[in-house]
Amino acid sequence: SVYYDFDKSEIKSEYRPMIEAHAGYLRDHAQATVRIEGNCDERGSAEYNLGLGDRRATAAKDFLVQLGVPADRLRTISYGKERPFVLGHDESAWQMNRRAQFLVIEK
Repeated sequence: SVYYDFDKSEIKSEYRPMIEAHAGYLRDHAQATVRIEGNCDERGSAEYNLGLGDRRATAAKDFLVQLGVPADRLRTISYGKERPFVLGHDESAWQMNRRAQFLVIEK
């Protein structure tokens, strides 16, 4: 997963090597398709968080495309705040829920 700062969708430099490794895997496995799921913490409206989750997933997808992964092998979806990874109502939970997850959906 790639984790984001509050109300942000920019990829932090600490996650770039991990995304580069994903890109290498995808370039080596041409049959693989990936779903990138954008998620948010519980703060904000459902509508706002769906948009933010979409921006997060799209940022990760765009970075993979810049690294040579064909866009037609990447799917994005936003779950907004509907699928928390960690339950809780404080920063330690919120920081784990502000994420984009990568899932191989086809090989």
